[in-house]
Parts: sequence; structure tokens; C-alpha cells
Amino acid sequence: MNEKMPKVKFCGLKTLEDIRNTNLLGADFAGFVFAKKSKRYIDKETAARLRNALSREISAVGVFVDEDIETVAGLLNEGIIDMAQLHGSEDDDYIRRLKKITGKPVIKAFRITSVEDVDAAEKSIADHILLDAGAGEGRVFDWSCLDSAKRPYFLAGGLSPENVSDAIERLHPFALDVSSGIETRGSKDHVKMEAFMDAVRHFKK
Repeated sequence: MNEKMPKVKFCGLKTLEDIRNTNLLGADFAGFVFAKKSKRYIDKETAARLRNALSREISAVGVFVDEDIETVAGLLNEGIIDMAQLHGSEDDDYIRRLKKITGKPVIKAFRITSVEDVDAAEKSIADHILLDAGAGEGRVFDWSCLDSAKRPYFLAGGLSPENVSDAIERLHPFALDVSSGIETRGSKDHVKMEAFMDAVRHFKK
């Protein structure tokens, strides 16, 4: 196994079966989507049930789009999630305020279409940055934009068991964020989840 294996985040988890598979496969992060327009949206009560079934070794991440800061803080302070992942227009002031009232880590997502977008993302005060093609559309962006990246990042956007080895070999990201790439007909697929983890763990430099 490669000692520099990137961390893995399974995102858009909705069912207890999703959680059981995530626990079994040993992902590092489990993503719960609280953006109501998303097909992967879950409510607070569902998230609490899923969190209770999640291994304590796995960090629960709440995904938000321009959500009221008190709502995000409440989920963090109640322990339903460990980290907030922000996909909207939240700025450094929002992140600063959220961290002040929760003391919890923040991931800020950025849409990458150019090297300039990467430069802007790297200036964020968030604990982590996530680089994506859009807002969870499952598309791969032009990875050449990341050739000069200096800051560790979560890589998202169209990752799958078929291309994740290429992503690791070329980019060496801090973490890999996958959702649609481990689904079949809109639901998480254990076979694809396992294939994704196998591809990551058995990657040879």
C-alpha cells in the first residue's frame, strides 16, 4: 500500500445501508447533504440517525449551500456533524464567524475552470479547500489547472473507480470526494464503493 494514500470521502449518504458500507470499507469522511435542492438531501433527523450508526473513526461532514449560519452551527454544536462543507457564496467572514461559534473545521468548495480559480481557492481561510467542476454534477474538470497547486485539497468532480488511480498518480490530492461515481441509478452501490476503495488502496506510485 502507498503510505501517502489520500483520504476518501463518500458523499451524499442517505441510508443506513450506505453507512454500514462506509464503515465496512473504512472511508475517512462521510458526507450528509443538507442542501434542499439536491437529490441527495437529508433532513436533520435522518442525519442524526445516520450519524449514530457511523463509526466514530469516520468524520461526518455536512454539505451546505448558502445556509443560515445558525443552522450550520447548530448541527456542528449538537454533534450531528464534525465538519461543515460550504458550496455557496460563503466568504471568509462567514467562515470566520462559523469557526468562532463552533470551533469546528470548515471545508470550502470552489468551482475550478482556470488556474486563477485555484489561486483564489488557496487564499481561503477555511481549514480545507475542495476543488470541483461545479455543484455536485459529477463532471471531471481540467486537471491541468491544478499543476501549480501548492495547498493540499479535496479533489471532487466525476471521480470513479475507473479514473481515481489516474487522479492520484497525477495530482496526489489530500483527499478524494466521490458521490455519483459510486452510485447506480441514483443510489449508492456497494460494489462500486468497494471498487473505489480498492483502487485507492492498491494504487502504486
